Amino acid sequence: MKKTLTLLSAALLSGCQTTPDWLSNWQASGDDSQAQEQRVTNNPAAKKAVAEVELIESYTPPKELLPSEEADLWQRIRRQLRLTVPDNRRVAVQRNWYLEHPEYLERVANRARPFLYMIVEEIEKRDMPLELALLPIVESAFDPFAYSHGRASGVWQFIPSTARHYGLDINWWYDGRRDVYAATNAALDYLEALHNYFDGDWLNALAAYNSGEGRVAHAIRKNRNAHKPTNFWALDLPRETRAYVPKLLALADILKNADSYNITWAPISNQAQLAMVELPSQIDLAKAAEMADMSLEELQRYNSGYNRWATAPEGPHRLLLPQVNAAQFHLALADTSPDDWLTWTRHKVKSGENLLLIAKHYNTTPEVIQQANNIRGSLIHAGDYLLIPVATRDLDEYTLSMNERREHKQNIKHGVYRIDYTVQHGDTLWDISRAYKVNLRSLARWNSMAPTDPLRPGQKLAIWMNDTSRQGAVIRKVTYEVRSGDSLARIAQRFNVTIGQIEKWNQITRKNYLQPGQQLTLLIDVMSSSS
Repeated sequence: MKKTLTLLSAALLSGCQTTPDWLSNWQASGDDSQAQEQRVTNNPAAKKAVAEVELIESYTPPKELLPSEEADLWQRIRRQLRLTVPDNRRVAVQRNWYLEHPEYLERVANRARPFLYMIVEEIEKRDMPLELALLPIVESAFDPFAYSHGRASGVWQFIPSTARHYGLDINWWYDGRRDVYAATNAALDYLEALHNYFDGDWLNALAAYNSGEGRVAHAIRKNRNAHKPTNFWALDLPRETRAYVPKLLALADILKNADSYNITWAPISNQAQLAMVELPSQIDLAKAAEMADMSLEELQRYNSGYNRWATAPEGPHRLLLPQVNAAQFHLALADTSPDDWLTWTRHKVKSGENLLLIAKHYNTTPEVIQQANNIRGSLIHAGDYLLIPVATRDLDEYTLSMNERREHKQNIKHGVYRIDYTVQHGDTLWDISRAYKVNLRSLARWNSMAPTDPLRPGQKLAIWMNDTSRQGAVIRKVTYEVRSGDSLARIAQRFNVTIGQIEKWNQITRKNYLQPGQQLTLLIDVMSSSS
């Protein structure tokens, strides 16, 4: 029977309008013998047709790759984009900016490289739009140390209250907003809650992520009462939020149609870049780097949530490490004891000392000293001995990159620290040198430039300034808009700076009255702004 169907298909394939004689004779005979089959297939036309049909029947179409099987992570994301991108001016403006700044996309892709696979995996697990993997570009340009005027921090830009609500610890030792693993899970929890709150409308949920669900809900109620549409594009929202969602959609459109826009996204391998290692207790980060056979700078790049020289005493103690270093780290762990992960010093209490003074001297907290010495209260006596965990390296080495550290050591006797300044539209080197009271030629030299070189918005500049209290800090420039009721004291307390510093940075005195809407430049130490 199967042979009959094959021969009939062959007849049709050979262009016959009616059943050919060679097939009719074969069918009429009812003879399925090998001899009869041989006689029929000796016919040249039949033989050719049968061969063609058998070739077609044996063909197996190539299997289409699943998104997770793509070699490039961007392609994996691209194939799963699902939000509609409207053809409107608000999206076009943002898209044009990105297209005109391909170096920005390349820089962001390089920052995203270690973490993007982890983020994509979590989004897929929750069946959420893959556009969300691009959200840290909009929020922070994938800078774990990004810090905003609203005290938002980390790649997902959590403010302290929302961070704590979604389970992120923020304390002297650790800031979960800068822990990319923890913050990613918290951000997706928050986005899921917003998506449900706004009845499955992703654009309104994204707008609320930026400006708060209360503000978006109020805009929706206002439109509903006025019998107007309640979609994102129709809502009366702050200017920043009105641009926020179009930025994400513009990025998604550029990724989806990269060939049309002649844009190349820096390739990222579609495989885990980092492995997570969970430890049972506190570890000195320099010791961990040594055990993992990597630099302290590199280890901190992947574990930017730790504010100090060690993981937090009460946790978390997890480390994200490149795969090869994680394997080395596991081998080192097997040969050590948790007692080896910290260095201890024996301190003799002097008259007049208390736990707070001693903790400050050793860059730790009173709670750590209490726990290490089984002290229930805060009472200690002169002559007592205390065991205190201490950093194995100079403290400035735990927060500065290698290049920064070299310049830092050269300038430390002069009390110099570094600011990373982001160039704004219209900036010149002369303007910046005047604003920060530094020499124009020095500013140019610090950045391997000539004094007359033009600047690009978004470009990073190193500025070295005098202030011995801020050695080893990770500084971010923030533009703060004064609100009604603000004072210099209140702003200083809010951002953990001094009134004198605000006066210096803005060329004002405390005798000047602040006006609502006035903009102040603040230089925030991200590592000490955990509030």
